[in-house]
Amino acid sequence: MVTTLRLDNVGIVVDDIAATTDFFTDLGFQVVGETTVEGPWVDRVAGLGHVRCRVVMLRTPDGHGQLELNQYETPVAHTPAPSPPNTVGLHRVALTVDDVDAAVAVARSHGAELLGDVVQYEDSYRLCYLRGPAGIVVMLAEELA
Repeated sequence: MVTTLRLDNVGIVVDDIAATTDFFTDLGFQVVGETTVEGPWVDRVAGLGHVRCRVVMLRTPDGHGQLELNQYETPVAHTPAPSPPNTVGLHRVALTVDDVDAAVAVARSHGAELLGDVVQYEDSYRLCYLRGPAGIVVMLAEELA
């Protein structure tokens, strides 16, 4: 048996790393590192050839979670059609915020669009799904109690 020690980060391939970084930093994330990776080791680990990829690491305000944004310069990434929230596979990032309405306003200022409505779940949360940069589905949730 193997013991997982932690979830280190979630990687997201984007088409505009600057815009996506701005989106998440305006929602409270902190940039903790930026680099470009390339060379034989990246080609081998990714199973691609001639990789050149810009990387930005973002940390959540509580310091426990990270997003790794990747923008491939080569080979050029393909952009699939946006998929609905019930698509099989990794499809959303969930964030707890202090004010869901304010967070929606920030997200909208970056071109994000609500997929449905802001709703209340029992006496626990106000929440919504929105589509942000690179088609990323983001759930915003405000704890009520």
